[in-house]
Amino acid sequence: MHPRLHPLTLALEVAEKECQQAHQVVLRLQHQMDAARAQARQLDDYRRDYQQRWSERFRIEGTAPILQCYQDFMARLDQASTQQQATVQRLQHHLEQAQQSLRERETRAASIRKLIERRQGELALARQRQEQKLTDEQAARMAWSRGAADSGDLALA
Repeated sequence: MHPRLHPLTLALEVAEKECQQAHQVVLRLQHQMDAARAQARQLDDYRRDYQQRWSERFRIEGTAPILQCYQDFMARLDQASTQQQATVQRLQHHLEQAQQSLRERETRAASIRKLIERRQGELALARQRQEQKLTDEQAARMAWSRGAADSGDLALA
């Protein structure tokens, strides 16, 4: 690696490490989000089942104290469901931010990679030009030497 590229390779290493860290955050948040959604579904399913069971029971027998307990419990289930939905929304927001951060870090790493490639191309082109210049100079010296030798041969004849 050319010494001029060393700072860029260090920057690329840092950018790639940041990408990996951001990717881990996205995965962790995605896992939390999946768990929170599953829990919200479970709460909703339980609420629906509970409501069905007690609706049937109230048709058969229903006293005011039992109805009050049912309504209190349903209110707590509604509250738990609302809180869980808020958790899902909060996690969704954090996940979207983390995904945006990951995209930005990936873009930065890709930009640094592209810059390294460009600089490598520039260095290779400069090296080719230098080699061509040396080859041209060597060919010119040889031609000059031959020309000088040829003119010396003519002078001797």
